[in-house]
Amino acid sequence: MQTWRNSNVISFDRSVADFKAGRDTPRDFLERCLDVIERRDKAVQAFVIVNKEGARQAADAATMRYKSGAPLSPVDGCPVAIKDIISTADMPTQMNSPAFKGWQSGQDAACVAALRKGGAIIIGKTVTTEFAIGYSGPTTNPFDVTRTPGGSSSGTAASVGAGMVPAGLGTQTQASTLRPASYCGAVGYKPSLGQFHLGGVHPLSATADHLGIIGATLGDVWRVASQISLGMGNPGSRFLQGAGSAMPVAKKPRKLIRLYTRGWSEIDKDTASQFEAAIEALAASGVEIASRDTEPRIAALENLLMADVDGALDIIAYELRWPFEGYIARHGKVIGERLHGLVQRANEMTPADYERLLDTRVAMRRLWRETMDGADGYITLASSGPAIKGLDYTGSRTFLVYGSWLGVPAFSLPLLQSNGLPFGLQLLGAPDADGALAGVANWVTNALG
Repeated sequence: MQTWRNSNVISFDRSVADFKAGRDTPRDFLERCLDVIERRDKAVQAFVIVNKEGARQAADAATMRYKSGAPLSPVDGCPVAIKDIISTADMPTQMNSPAFKGWQSGQDAACVAALRKGGAIIIGKTVTTEFAIGYSGPTTNPFDVTRTPGGSSSGTAASVGAGMVPAGLGTQTQASTLRPASYCGAVGYKPSLGQFHLGGVHPLSATADHLGIIGATLGDVWRVASQISLGMGNPGSRFLQGAGSAMPVAKKPRKLIRLYTRGWSEIDKDTASQFEAAIEALAASGVEIASRDTEPRIAALENLLMADVDGALDIIAYELRWPFEGYIARHGKVIGERLHGLVQRANEMTPADYERLLDTRVAMRRLWRETMDGADGYITLASSGPAIKGLDYTGSRTFLVYGSWLGVPAFSLPLLQSNGLPFGLQLLGAPDADGALAGVANWVTNALG
């Protein structure tokens, strides 16, 4: 197994002790981030806008709080990049769409407000594909500018992978956080559905949209996730399991379920061999690896997943009719071709079709949990190998759509590589058991990294 190591990444989590001891300051940390942005973003093109003045003011305030021994939260002084479908009061939110050029909401999204409340530094807005589902932006992969960074959270993943910021916000409706994290050598976290407040995040699908977090390390991701949950909890939902400044304690899994699914027809031999080596290393450490070859119930789950997962896109199409029917009526072909196609797809569905899709998903969520009984999670790939050539297509979503469709927590861990390019190992868990899965991710990272 060729373990991936990214010498570019800059970790806030690993710097907090230095802030508290007076060996470093949030302002100096920010300046290092801005220096990397200045040097690298001309090629990577991760940012739509960088708010240097606002970031420096926030960093100076955080520096004073650390000097007085009173940081506001686990993210006080942490530079965070914000995907440009998430509203910010002080910067435009343009969705990579000419229809929204220069548009400003006038307020922060709930997640951004929670971060500011905790003293985080909102450093800038990052490139997204059109409305997080349409045509790509200009962002390139930080390890090879001829390759995609993945999408739709393209700029956030590339900015973290390039060492411009320690963490950033993305979103995921199908594959939009974990796939770019995989391609860009960063940690990606897609929470359980409904875990975080989505107020101020441009909608696609009310029952499939997730806020996502991409970071240099698991610790960086967990600090940001914890502050968003505790600082602005989602009404009607419990707070993030295990939220706090420290990662949930590493827990060695007794058993992991290996998922094959449809994605295995897409990968090359080197990608497969790297994954096999990781599985062998886990097994050698005493982790039981179950699969469709060892348990009939896993085979049954996989067969149903593959048979029904295409309904995930039908649900998204049906739910995005608002506001996209209105956008298309108002702006016509300014709105991308894919969105036109999805609205047409939705208009060919009946209410009964939609209800059947929802019923199927409820049944699959129940089967997912039942099949996981006695195991600590599922393990598979976070992308079909390293980033692909070209910028127009952001890569296959096959390995990732299952977790989004079912609303279960998932991590992409930047542990694997092929031909000098990273790709992620994906762990998936039971709904609302995000902290338990984070403990497993912590152990797997230590064991394989």
